[in-house]
Amino acid sequence: MEASSKDQITLVNSEEIIDLRQFWRVLMSQKWGILGFSVIVTLLTTLIVFNITPIFKGTSTLLIESQQTHVVSIQEVYGLDGSSEYLLTQFEILKSRSLAKKVILKYQLLNHPAYNLPEIELPEKFKFIQEFSIKETVSEYFPSLFSTQTEKSKKETDDIILENMIDSFLENLTVSPIKKTQLVKISFESSDPKLSSAMANAIGDTYIEDNLAAKLELTVKATTWLNKQLKGQRVELTSAEHRLQQYREKEKIIGIDGGLGMAEREIELVSSKLVDSRRERLELLSLYNQIQEIGSTNANRLQLIPSILGHALVQNLKEVVAGVELRRSEVSNRYGRKHPKMKAISSELSRAYSNLNKQIISIARGIENKYKISVETVKSLEGSLDETRDDMQQLSSKEFKLNELQQDVDTKRALFDQFYTRFSETSATGDLKTANARITDLAATPIEPIKPNIKLLVALAFFASFMFAVMVAFILRALDNTIKTSFDVETKLNEVLLGILPLLESDRRNQNPSYNHFHDHPHSTYSESLRTIRTGVILSSLDNPYKVISVTSSVPGEGKTSTSLGLAFSLAQVGTVLLIDADMRRPSIHKALELSPRRNGLSNLVAQTHEMEECISTYDEGDFDVLTCGILPPNPSELLSSKRFADLIHGLSLIYDKVIIDTAPCQAVSDALVLAPIVDAYLYVVKADSTTSHHARNGMKRIRQVNGNIAGVVLNHVDVKNVEKYYGEDYSGYYDNYGYTGANS
Repeated sequence: MEASSKDQITLVNSEEIIDLRQFWRVLMSQKWGILGFSVIVTLLTTLIVFNITPIFKGTSTLLIESQQTHVVSIQEVYGLDGSSEYLLTQFEILKSRSLAKKVILKYQLLNHPAYNLPEIELPEKFKFIQEFSIKETVSEYFPSLFSTQTEKSKKETDDIILENMIDSFLENLTVSPIKKTQLVKISFESSDPKLSSAMANAIGDTYIEDNLAAKLELTVKATTWLNKQLKGQRVELTSAEHRLQQYREKEKIIGIDGGLGMAEREIELVSSKLVDSRRERLELLSLYNQIQEIGSTNANRLQLIPSILGHALVQNLKEVVAGVELRRSEVSNRYGRKHPKMKAISSELSRAYSNLNKQIISIARGIENKYKISVETVKSLEGSLDETRDDMQQLSSKEFKLNELQQDVDTKRALFDQFYTRFSETSATGDLKTANARITDLAATPIEPIKPNIKLLVALAFFASFMFAVMVAFILRALDNTIKTSFDVETKLNEVLLGILPLLESDRRNQNPSYNHFHDHPHSTYSESLRTIRTGVILSSLDNPYKVISVTSSVPGEGKTSTSLGLAFSLAQVGTVLLIDADMRRPSIHKALELSPRRNGLSNLVAQTHEMEECISTYDEGDFDVLTCGILPPNPSELLSSKRFADLIHGLSLIYDKVIIDTAPCQAVSDALVLAPIVDAYLYVVKADSTTSHHARNGMKRIRQVNGNIAGVVLNHVDVKNVEKYYGEDYSGYYDNYGYTGANS
């Protein structure tokens, strides 16, 4: 179990590995066919390429300026904004049919020899082919069928020819913008080198001329339209200005805004003063109430009011009183109260207090008067503000109408100015032709053709034909299901390979060299291969040796007779052998051993018309006995399936060590199948590189269906050199490759 699992793993790994040598062997096996096909295709391609008309290419460079230098700004009229959309549009114009049509008509390309190739003149005896017309022939019998079409074609022939010419022209034209620039390459291909360069330049010139003409036409249209619009705008502007002036005169409005701005400023001024007066009134109201509560004549209490106490005059008088009291104190201390100086200072202090009180009372009365004045001022300003607001409301209603009329005038004036500016610019540039493009590089007449590229085409032809031939070789190899190698026997047939028989070269004198090769060349590789097969047969049946062995194949011509003879030769060296020719449809043993075809044989022995000694002969060169076919019976299958034949084979197996039966192919007839009950084993012969795996599997399947035992497969006609070279098989294990079994061994 472990060994079988290891074998399965090894087989899976071997299948997953790609053997590159197999690809190389396929190429080597078909190398002459691949090279021959590639050379033939390359030669044909070379002949064709040298007969192709050479094509020349002329290229000019055109600069498309997206932002032009104008005398005055007129971008709106021309629509030049420098965007990528503009450049892409110009590229499409260069490739347009209208531009191509203008070039064709301008340069009369319809009559150019490059587009009017002469007709091929056929010999006199073949001219009827050119003159023959299916349409004319049918129209003779059905004139109404082509009448309308004929009239139509006559009218539109010139247009059709021109349209076809445009199509051909555009196919040869190439417009290639250069990235990140405003340059464009204009290329034209033609069989005439001068025409190719001329058309490359003509496209650029015609594009520039067409652009100038379009601008001029656009300018004329714009000027005409602007002139009409300008007249209407002038009339509407004059009417709007007249209505505005009438309204001003009617409402006696002065200024731009009708006095509303002055009223607004007046309201702002009165409002500001009113706010200040109200604030001042509130400030004085508190002082006024305090003065009224204290009394306007009580100077001692009034001086307690902070605003009065902080008054500058009050402070000055207080300082005077303080100075007098200080001097009075000094005089009193020095002179006494009754001293004259003391009296004088006392009188001075009384006057100082009197002045202070008067000033305090005066300030209090001033505050009262200022409060009363502020109250009147607030009333006056409030009245003035109300009057100004009433006036402003009246002015606002007038301003709305005034603004409406002024806006109408401004709108019409702006529109009139815009039209006038555009009209002036368009008129000024009407006669100024400025092109938006110019040719920077003129196309020169090409010297070398651009196509066909002979070297490249020949190289591509050789490469393509070579790859195609290689692909066909691999396809043929994939479709080839014939058995070629021992590996194919093991994998495709899943059978044991007893041995291989190498291919022997035949000549006129010896058409079948394999018949007597074992006897003539006992030490050859072919003989060693037969000994290998003999050893395989013996070793595969050590416990129960095969006595009766049948040799068969799928179809005739696969070498079962030569295998039977070779096996008889090799087995005769280790025991007694009887070779029976049981192919009663196409017997060949007597031919191989050069025996008489009229000799008594198997059919006579089974029919019991002759004795065994009369039918079996000894082949002295091979030291084995031979039982030929004998007289060909009308019903070979019935004879082989008879009880007499079975008894005969059983009796012969008791006399000989090995009985080898050469039977008919199992795919052609059923003769080999009826032997299954009486033979011990089948040797199945497969012809290398001829027998398909399908046929071989079907043949062996039929044998097994009748319970036949297949001892193994013999691979015949193996071309050893080619197999080793192209398929990687190493047959050194099947026959001598080293000279070990030579004549001297």
